[in-house]
Amino acid sequence: MEIKLTTQEIRAILQGCQYTLRLVGSSKDYRRLQSSEYFFTSNNVVLNDAFNILGEVVDAIVQVEQFSQQGESGHGTGN
Repeated sequence: MEIKLTTQEIRAILQGCQYTLRLVGSSKDYRRLQSSEYFFTSNNVVLNDAFNILGEVVDAIVQVEQFSQQGESGHGTGN
């Protein structure tokens, strides 16, 4: 089953995930967990890394949208 999402919906979902990660990361309990000597991940990533990665993906989507809009506007002008 394929889920059909528009680019705007994809961007909104990713930005919502970023917001959720920021909320979790700012909670006192999460900060306590992450600062524990027993907290580790296989790649040494932390929640803030996931937040930043989502931001990069959203930025890339925006760039594609801008490029696509430029390409579409150029078709009717003879460019």
